[in-house]
Amino acid sequence: MKILFLTQNSKLNKRGTTPIRCRITIAKTRKEFSTSIFINPEYWDKDKQKVLDETENHKTVNSQLSLIKQKLGQAFLMLQIQDKPFDVEDVYRIYCGEDTKKEMGVIAVYVEHNNYYKKLVGKDLKKVSWQKFENTKGHLQTFIKLKYKQRDIKLNKLKFQFIKDFEYYLRTEKEMQQSTINKTIQRFKKLIYFAIAQEYLDRNPFLMHKPKAVKTEVVYLTQTELSHLQNKGMDNKRLEEVRDCFIFCCYTGLAFKEMSNLRDEHIVKGKNKKNWIRLKRQKTNKTISVPLLPMAQKILDKYNDQLTTGKVLPSKTNAHFNAYLKEIAGLCEFKINLTHHIARKTFATTVLLLNDVPMEVVSKLLGHSRIGITQAHYGQILEEKVQDEMEKLSNKLN
Repeated sequence: MKILFLTQNSKLNKRGTTPIRCRITIAKTRKEFSTSIFINPEYWDKDKQKVLDETENHKTVNSQLSLIKQKLGQAFLMLQIQDKPFDVEDVYRIYCGEDTKKEMGVIAVYVEHNNYYKKLVGKDLKKVSWQKFENTKGHLQTFIKLKYKQRDIKLNKLKFQFIKDFEYYLRTEKEMQQSTINKTIQRFKKLIYFAIAQEYLDRNPFLMHKPKAVKTEVVYLTQTELSHLQNKGMDNKRLEEVRDCFIFCCYTGLAFKEMSNLRDEHIVKGKNKKNWIRLKRQKTNKTISVPLLPMAQKILDKYNDQLTTGKVLPSKTNAHFNAYLKEIAGLCEFKINLTHHIARKTFATTVLLLNDVPMEVVSKLLGHSRIGITQAHYGQILEEKVQDEMEKLSNKLN
């Protein structure tokens, strides 16, 4: 290990002093840090690595520098005695009174992980996504305190049973549904990948772990229900507006945010000279292009020049929108719990898949980041269609 003190003459302050930095080098890898010591650069002896005797506080400063070298030497010696691989970062951590990378705790690494990703908020990451990592960290802190009676647990002590116990805790203590548990575990696993990338872990202790499969029934409006809703008379203007917006999404697949923010500039002419919706999905930041089917275009035409907000559809809050949908469901005598998201499901199933639109096209129109997501959600719909087609074939053969 080599230790070198450097003056930063470019950062001369009003008092005429400059900071001293310390550089550690091990196996051609460097680590620099601030010593929090300031000196007059005219009295610094670069070769002897000390302050000249001409200055008043030369003894104090030189003693401080000597102490830093001594503490770094002790840290280096301690790691050598352990006879385990280490690097310059480990020396610095020991010098600062922290654990080495191989001995860091789960929560300590999660704090580092979240601080790293916090800087990406508003750039490559949404604040709500970062907040979910913070929530997972909170669950882990409570679990470790409850299970192990301590504030943190070393990363290198993690065993496969840890994740099974954490799952059990989320199910019993937090009363989470399996889908929520899977998402929480997924975010925890991202911490493990981060730790491996930072060389805090040599292996993934949860490599063999597989989340419990969750079978969710896709709820959507049938063609009969959709037609009934379209033709249902609405005496109330607010219910009519909500019904129209819902129907619009049944034929475009827009999520609530995209529907609420839809403006004139998002309606563009396609190669076929017909209107298309082109915008970025907030959830995935992926550009989607959706053709305006006749019913969707009819609804836009209905509200053309009626709105003064610059938007092309009447605006409602998500809570109000879903509350009004419950009233509409009652008027239409629907047995399902009608929410805005069912419009997106209806678009994917009744409007697209059940009209023989290929899964690849459905995935693109929905703006999914990968086709696997579409297949996971709507694969069962295709199975039902295959079954219907086979029954038709069987009857034909008979």
